Amino acid sequence: MSTAEPIVSAATLRVVGRRFLGVPLRSQTYRNLSYLLLALPLGIVYAVGLVTGTAVGTGLLLTWVGLPVLLATLAGAAVAAGIEARLASGLVGVDAAVPTVLREFDVREGVTFPGDGFADALRRLVTAPSTWTSVVLVVYKFVVGLVSFVAVVTVGSVTLALLAAPLVYDASGALATGGAAGRYRIGSWVVSSLPEAVAVAGVGVIALIAGLNLLNRLARFQARSVATILRTGERG
Repeated sequence: MSTAEPIVSAATLRVVGRRFLGVPLRSQTYRNLSYLLLALPLGIVYAVGLVTGTAVGTGLLLTWVGLPVLLATLAGAAVAAGIEARLASGLVGVDAAVPTVLREFDVREGVTFPGDGFADALRRLVTAPSTWTSVVLVVYKFVVGLVSFVAVVTVGSVTLALLAAPLVYDASGALATGGAAGRYRIGSWVVSSLPEAVAVAGVGVIALIAGLNLLNRLARFQARSVATILRTGERG
């Protein structure tokens, strides 16, 4: 009788195990974290610029000022999408297309407008599908920036609280979190001895590894979703 082949080979399990456990040692992990940490401040800048430009431009649309403001807002959204494409590629390693309207500009010898001059460049800006997907991306980036911030802060605070247990479990009441002198409280869990603190730190190591793996997945998901939005504009 032949022995059944295992569904997953031992070599595959070892590779997966090394990738999972070695996540704190890989430089890509920290590039992904940088990508997630940049998401919120950039998302806020993008959203404020879009909302302010749209509101001011719409309010002044009856004057000659309103239309240039709206066009500048569209151009700013395209620039923001270009920045996001570069970040997705440079930090996470996900290829993302820079909006067409940006690729058509030649800045090697001063700014050269695409097409037949400034007016044609504006027409291309307004009619290019990638310009409007850039607006969608700006809104999307603000939302995922909030998600990124909450995820990074949650993983960081939980793992720090667990890993710090051996150092602070016997701290004074002024330093202990929610407990009396000589006790360290993590939620309803009170740590009052060194063995307990070491055990808590061990849980912290596991939480750190699991959390970094989850954050890596989140960064890749966000970068790929950015690339998908930009690619939709190119297809349009």
